[in-house]
Amino acid sequence: MRKAILPVVLKAVLFSIFTFSAMQTVHAQAGWNPLKSGSSSDLVAVYFTSAERGFIAGDKGYFAQTRNGGRTWTKQFIYTEEDINEIYFRNENNGYVVAGKKMFLTDDAGRSWREIKIYDPKNFRNATPEFLSVRFADKKRGLIVGSLINKDDEIVDSLVMRTDDGGETWARIIVPSKLELFHLDFVSSSRGWIVGDKGLILATEDGGINWRKQDSGTANTLFNVDFRDASEGYAVGGKGTILRTENGGESWEAVKTSFPNTFLRVDFADDKNGWIVGYGGTILRSSDKGKTWLKQESATKEHLYGLFMMKKYGWAVGAKGAVVQYQK
Repeated sequence: MRKAILPVVLKAVLFSIFTFSAMQTVHAQAGWNPLKSGSSSDLVAVYFTSAERGFIAGDKGYFAQTRNGGRTWTKQFIYTEEDINEIYFRNENNGYVVAGKKMFLTDDAGRSWREIKIYDPKNFRNATPEFLSVRFADKKRGLIVGSLINKDDEIVDSLVMRTDDGGETWARIIVPSKLELFHLDFVSSSRGWIVGDKGLILATEDGGINWRKQDSGTANTLFNVDFRDASEGYAVGGKGTILRTENGGESWEAVKTSFPNTFLRVDFADDKNGWIVGYGGTILRSSDKGKTWLKQESATKEHLYGLFMMKKYGWAVGAKGAVVQYQK
């Protein structure tokens, strides 16, 4: 079985030599502290529905929850041994877990999970779906993205599936690219974005039915996208790529830093304050809408794959069970 695409691609990127500037380094006062996850597996996803209740997940179906802000974690079995790529909740009770070609749904705040059938195998006889990211535009309409992989472990097409009934049934949406898709984000019932390989950015204005390409200005892989509203958004990726837009992606600006690392996640807690995580335990912070970024002490050197930020709290997860918490 192919290992989850997100960890494979990220680990395949050549590790960059860090060239940190002393002027851009913020030390321990930044507030990141290590937590014990109880796992040695690589952790890829983290999501909190409150300051106390959250979930982490990663390789070989590892899934755990906390009810005390991450001080302790309880392993939870959700009937899969596939690598988990993402956790997403559209409200406190309704959540989704993406694991390879499977997805699981909860409607009781994560106490129990059931598998949802996303596709009919007969429709993909010569390739296997691999899903990486899920988001909902509203209560009923959602999308899940990834790629199709052939028997030689090669990407042969992009894959977008859409639901109109809260995730019970799904239908494929054809998009104008065959590249691998890594992540998507919605800011309303109509506006959404997808990022992927070779600098790909797709945008929709009708809830995900139709998609068009946007010019990212880069050929580097984009792993994550985060929009604050219909105008302001951010994307991060390989070779230190940080992009920002103030017009919904009609134009993207590359933000220059002295950090050449691969960046894997970006998350803004409010309109001004955002964080980025990536290889080698890298954590960057911006307090000016992403125009400039400072490096923070992360308390780990492990690659950080997942990030979830709130106004006063934040959590990042990564290789070998790494979990670090931010507290303002």
